[in-house]
Amino acid sequence: MLSMGVSLLSLARFQFAMTTVFHFFFVPLSIGLGFLVAIMETIYAVKKDEVYKKMAQFWGKIFLLGFAVGIVTGIIQEFQFGMNWSNYSRFMGDIFGAPLAIEALLAFFLESTFIGVWMFTWDRFKPGIHALFIWLTSIGTMLSAIWILAANSFMQHPTGFIINSQTHRAQMSSFSELISNPQLWKVFPHLILGAFCSAAFVVVGMSAWALWRKQKDGAFFKKSMRFGLWVGLIAAIGVVAAGDLQTQEIVQDQPMKFAATEGEYKDTGSPASWKIVATFDTKNHKTTHDISVPYMLSLLTYHKTTGSVKGMNTLNKELKQKFDNNKSKSIRDIKNYYVPVNTLFWSFRFMAGFGFLMILAAILGLIWTRPSKNTISDKRWFLYVLGLMIWVPFLANTCGWLVTELGRYPWIVYGLYTIADAVSPSTTAGQLIFSNIVYFALFSILGGVMIYYSRRTLHKGLDAISGPSATDSAAINSDPFSKEAFN
Repeated sequence: MLSMGVSLLSLARFQFAMTTVFHFFFVPLSIGLGFLVAIMETIYAVKKDEVYKKMAQFWGKIFLLGFAVGIVTGIIQEFQFGMNWSNYSRFMGDIFGAPLAIEALLAFFLESTFIGVWMFTWDRFKPGIHALFIWLTSIGTMLSAIWILAANSFMQHPTGFIINSQTHRAQMSSFSELISNPQLWKVFPHLILGAFCSAAFVVVGMSAWALWRKQKDGAFFKKSMRFGLWVGLIAAIGVVAAGDLQTQEIVQDQPMKFAATEGEYKDTGSPASWKIVATFDTKNHKTTHDISVPYMLSLLTYHKTTGSVKGMNTLNKELKQKFDNNKSKSIRDIKNYYVPVNTLFWSFRFMAGFGFLMILAAILGLIWTRPSKNTISDKRWFLYVLGLMIWVPFLANTCGWLVTELGRYPWIVYGLYTIADAVSPSTTAGQLIFSNIVYFALFSILGGVMIYYSRRTLHKGLDAISGPSATDSAAINSDPFSKEAFN
């Protein structure tokens, strides 16, 4: 069906991309900030340092904003699944039912319950007990990620299932195989560490803007910045390492995706060179220009100076031979298995580049905020750079999502079910155009509200939370449970 020259499938895919990308802005932020706030409050509970209590309260407000917007965008995403991808839901319902039910009944209830308890009980429990509430919230967000990723990992590498010969739908045959999917346990560390990076650089970036504007509570923001820089450095290094482990899995499970991220149409020799930049003729399936580093692709792929990589042309022939006699007519009708090489090639490079940029920024920031010689306030150009670094983890996460999802085209469930088969048969292009406009407007409003209130909280500084300034010596020496501390 066509409307305004755009196919129903293209509109459905655009809506999925829009809702998922926007929702994924807030998922890593919520996971990461929940973890960081839990660490801050734990330090306060152990050391009784009032500054860390104020840090937990202040950055907890940003966490609550991200958590709220994430819930709303998640509901919208679920709605578009039911509206646009009903065939997919029928095919996968038996597989997804268990992990998504556990996610809702266990993980989401855990985080949503204890986030409420944590918000309203600062003056009702001892510091250690109150810190436990935010830890339970943080654990809940991470458990949610595990069960959502269990479902997504099945789409990347199906395990623990059978195809019902009568209904032609996937049915779970082994729950243990589903949750022990190697894809899941390679993706999860990468996502969680990426979430810590997102939260860390939000703390760093917002603190940098406060220092750049020379607003009050400078000591508080310097301490917050250094805390965020340490977390950001450790997490960014971890992201690179976890990404390497995930890549090893992709080489085995989805070689076409891997070949596209490296821009290899032809089989490489041994040793294989790594393309820094390249241009492609996607119509004729060849590389037109490139700048390469000798040996590097072999090192990245096999961790040694020898080894070749199959190109997309060879892999396309192998996949056609594998699926040309499939029982499904829609699979037999697939003309080729090439993926969007330009998108994957550049998304991978931007993602990796952003990772190393975060490492560099964190190292420089830690050097210039060291206690013996804290000169960060004098380097206004670097404060400005750190302020812009707020957006870098979100861009990196989006690039990673594009590689993950577009890299398995034309499959929605790799090797089992195509994207074209998954779209709802009853949805019209007109409905999709209307809902795309509505969703875009809603996301714009939600994003604007999030930015507005985060900026407002930042400009207020410690006045945005109850109690006297955390950098005030009187506040630090006062009883944290006194009545005055919560006025």
